[in-house]
Amino acid sequence: MTADHALAAIANLAGLEPLQPLLLDPLINEIMINNGGDVWVERDGSVAFAGRLSDDVTPRVIERILNPLGRRLDRLSPIVDARLPDGSRVCAVLAPIAIDGTCLTLRRFGVRRRSLAEFAGPAGDGDGVIDVLHDIVDRRCNVLISGAASSGKTSLLNVLASRVDPGQRVITLEDTAELQLDTAHVLRLETRPATADGVPEITMSDLVRTSLRLRPDRLIVGEIRGCEVIDMLQAMNTGHDGSMATCHANAPLDTLRRVEALVVQHAPTWPIDAVREHVRSCLDVVVHLARTADGQRRVTDIIELAPPGAGDEIFRTLVADQVVKHHLTRGRC
Repeated sequence: MTADHALAAIANLAGLEPLQPLLLDPLINEIMINNGGDVWVERDGSVAFAGRLSDDVTPRVIERILNPLGRRLDRLSPIVDARLPDGSRVCAVLAPIAIDGTCLTLRRFGVRRRSLAEFAGPAGDGDGVIDVLHDIVDRRCNVLISGAASSGKTSLLNVLASRVDPGQRVITLEDTAELQLDTAHVLRLETRPATADGVPEITMSDLVRTSLRLRPDRLIVGEIRGCEVIDMLQAMNTGHDGSMATCHANAPLDTLRRVEALVVQHAPTWPIDAVREHVRSCLDVVVHLARTADGQRRVTDIIELAPPGAGDEIFRTLVADQVVKHHLTRGRC
């Protein structure tokens, strides 16, 4: 048996067949299957075509991934979002919801732990950015990390949260658990979808409310995108200083407008002025990330929200395009 045949046999026993060599590559962050079998990978920040699977392989791979998790992909559940035992995230969509064929994405979280310096920029240029980010955590600012999809929000959240004092109790709340904090006192909670056999859903809002009964010092929310925004903001404003979350947005100002829109969507009777003042009183800093042309994830902006009662002023820039302009004035420690 040749080495290639041996590797294929091992991959087949592991259940992921042709994907196994890709999973063994430490530089691959994401594996994407389009159109029922076209395989693309993101390797060290660059996306490239990696071959074609035969039509019968993709369904078999998905089945072998989901079966141990107690999940299924069928007409009743044509979309599945789940977490693998190693922390990787899998999302699969069945045809014809995926028009050109069943698709699958495997996001491998924690293959290589990023450092804060990688987000700050080249050596020397990003030193001031690192200092500001350290100060944000140490002074227990309430932080919202924003950016587009795959801009590194969760990875940066993981790095910042790992700086928390080990004596503080941190509770992480996620739809799909990805955070791997390097701190001792951590409690991890994860949402649960409803199932066809009657198991009820556990939402992010449920987790936020439950976490407040578990004596947290800081709350870390993987992503704010629904009614949990109201519970999270109230938690930030009632003693859980130094909490952090992420949010999809294209720019720092868009981040604030998105948070305001989420609050209004789920609390339509609140006047918009009251919503904006509430957001200002709860959040201290927005850290915005972007992905560069060469695939690197970088902090492009750090803004400090103006305090309640500041009028038309929304925020002041701490960092823009890797240039430190100011030091923090807000802080809760």
